[in-house]
Amino acid sequence: MIIIGGRAIGPGHPPFVVAELSGNHNGSLERALAIVDAVAEAGAHALKLQTYTPDTLTVDCDGPGFRLGDEHELWGGETLYRLFQRAHTPWEWHEPIFERARERGLVAFSAPFDPTAVELLEKLGVPAYKIASSEIVDLPLIRLAAATGKPVIISTGMATISEIEAAVSAAREAGCTQLAVLSCTASYPADPSESNLRSLPLLAALTGEVVGLSDHTPGLGAALASVALGACLIEKHVTLSRADGGVDAAFSLEPAELAALVVESERAWRSLGNVAIGPRPSEQEGLRFRRSLYVVREVKAGDPVTPGNVRSIRPSGGLSPDAAGEVMGRRFAKDVPFGTPLTWDLI
Repeated sequence: MIIIGGRAIGPGHPPFVVAELSGNHNGSLERALAIVDAVAEAGAHALKLQTYTPDTLTVDCDGPGFRLGDEHELWGGETLYRLFQRAHTPWEWHEPIFERARERGLVAFSAPFDPTAVELLEKLGVPAYKIASSEIVDLPLIRLAAATGKPVIISTGMATISEIEAAVSAAREAGCTQLAVLSCTASYPADPSESNLRSLPLLAALTGEVVGLSDHTPGLGAALASVALGACLIEKHVTLSRADGGVDAAFSLEPAELAALVVESERAWRSLGNVAIGPRPSEQEGLRFRRSLYVVREVKAGDPVTPGNVRSIRPSGGLSPDAAGEVMGRRFAKDVPFGTPLTWDLI
């Protein structure tokens, strides 16, 4: 279990739902604050930003290595610099966004992408750090975030087992004692068939840490399925409306969908229950209304048992329906009124 902003995250607690703002502010602080309000009203537990500038991530170069492939579904042919220019959250916005989030009862934190981002976030008092999938190989950054003593959440998109092990070890060695590891498919949008959620128990076993899902697939299906496989934290991008467009809109949830995720993920978690087969406490009343053999017509001593006077009906209390073959043709030992459960002493 880990604790972020006073909230416990782990197998014994409902899923912790994190709404990722990312670039869905579309360049407007007013819109960013409206998203914060929508996230709070939807009942999510946390709001997350990404803290970088185009210049802290890359350089303004148009060479082939700095350009996304033309076949990319959303950002084909765009340079990294221009994409990050559109998507980044200006650093001066962080404080008002965090302040609004806290006012609305949300845990607010961010993913830093370089040491200057960690420095800013420390000044703003974030309660945790997220390491993005692409940064899992940046071990110095992981060590820097971990050295703050705050919980660290690491996404594992694109990562091999050895890269995950190296990142987890770097965090632990730098002093992190509260760590979560997220399964992730780092494609945008992601195909559900590539989620490989059956790997979540393996990820938990390999790392020994709390696990969750950073999900870029459309809809709620993958996120809800992950709960059954042990996800304790679910992160989804959120926008006010996909129709408004924006760099992340295509794989982001709208507020009503986020609200459904919060409700249904907790319901999915509760449905896991315990390893138990047999009647549940709430089924005790139902047990009274199983079928059994009843006398359905008033009979006299000596009358034969026939399908006309003994039938399998609800409620329980009489002999099992399977006993019908044994009792038919026998005779009643006494007068029996209508509506009496058939027992062996009556025949």
